[in-house]
Amino acid sequence: MNKKSTSPWAWVPTLYFAEGIPYVVVMTLAVIMYKKLEISNTDIALYTSWLYLPWVIKPIWSPIVDILKSKRWWIVSMQLLIGAGLAGVAFTIPTTFFFQSTLAFFWLLAFSSATHDIAADGFYMLDLDEHQQAYFVGIRSTFYRIAMITGQGLLVYLAGQLEEMTLFGKDAPSIPLAWSLTFYVITALFLLLAVYHKLVLPHPTKDEDKEVKSLNEIMDDFGHTFVTFFAKKDIWLIMGMLLTYRLGESQLVKMASPFLLDKPEVGGLGLSTSDVGVVYGTIGVIFLTIGGILGGLVVSKKGLKYWLWPMVFAINLPNLVYVYLSYALPNSIVLISAAVAVEQFGYGFGFTAFMLYQIYVSEGEHKTAHFAFCTGFMALGMMIPGMISGWLQEMIGYQHFFIWVMICTIPAFVIIRFLKIDPSFGIKKDASR
Repeated sequence: MNKKSTSPWAWVPTLYFAEGIPYVVVMTLAVIMYKKLEISNTDIALYTSWLYLPWVIKPIWSPIVDILKSKRWWIVSMQLLIGAGLAGVAFTIPTTFFFQSTLAFFWLLAFSSATHDIAADGFYMLDLDEHQQAYFVGIRSTFYRIAMITGQGLLVYLAGQLEEMTLFGKDAPSIPLAWSLTFYVITALFLLLAVYHKLVLPHPTKDEDKEVKSLNEIMDDFGHTFVTFFAKKDIWLIMGMLLTYRLGESQLVKMASPFLLDKPEVGGLGLSTSDVGVVYGTIGVIFLTIGGILGGLVVSKKGLKYWLWPMVFAINLPNLVYVYLSYALPNSIVLISAAVAVEQFGYGFGFTAFMLYQIYVSEGEHKTAHFAFCTGFMALGMMIPGMISGWLQEMIGYQHFFIWVMICTIPAFVIIRFLKIDPSFGIKKDASR
């Protein structure tokens, strides 16, 4: 049976935008929402960091996604389930038990999103060859990050504007209702993405529906994928890379939004919800996009190994802008936006190497499941430090906290020195012609 050919440009950007939306909702938008609903930094960091758990343990059920049904089926099904979870959050925000109920729906979102990640990343590797993967890694990283900026930028701006409206009446609790409406908007957006992907995603021959296997066969396959992953050469270096590359960011990401929103009296910048949306939704998106696309282009010409050191510097050193901001406490939105632009450009450029490295170490048999192992360890490296970040920040203050974040970038520089990567990996065939 002939399969209809679909350009990667028709689905790679939207698929990774859809992959990023539920992640940013659970990990970042929830942080801002809970901050505005007056939950403490300690509780925000602790409970939202626990939501990383589905990404940590997703390798346990990744063989199920690899074995049962097609990746295409899993993608569309999980997008519909994510839409239902988003609607649940929207419905329960205005209630008196909002914290418990929204956390429950965030857990549903997290598990559905983690499963969607497994299927989407596997689909990417099945439909594209190695050089297409290298070329589009910058594009997929960029649109994933655009989704993250949309969540913490444009949607936050929308929530901020709704907070300030008198639509609900002078004495009405506008903040909960504003966030509820915002989540209804996200629900509609995600359901549209699900319908689009149902119609547009290609049907690669390698992604046929699988025969349903017995439980014993599934467990045997899982055992084989587990053993082959941990039998990889230099596995301890691989895990060290996965756990330390974002060690500084794992704590920074939890406290960046509270820092921007907190009043100067407690060490924050005192921005409004809409201000945070503008900073991340305009300047941030532009420079993130430039950094991500540039990262993919340069790797496709010189290879991952050549650009690894510059990219590890790019993803870590720009965190210094938060040290500056915490000491200077500027009230200029232009200066704050410029600092965010530097950080976002560095992140877009440097994250390209991290994504491509995970693809590199996942090559071979069961590469979908092995990629899930990689992202699971990456999530573990985000979850555990993130859990204590709020408590640590409240103990030592924003200034010392951001200095601590910079100290936490050191292990990544150490581990990079020992990595062994094929110099030709990621280079387009015609790059030297």
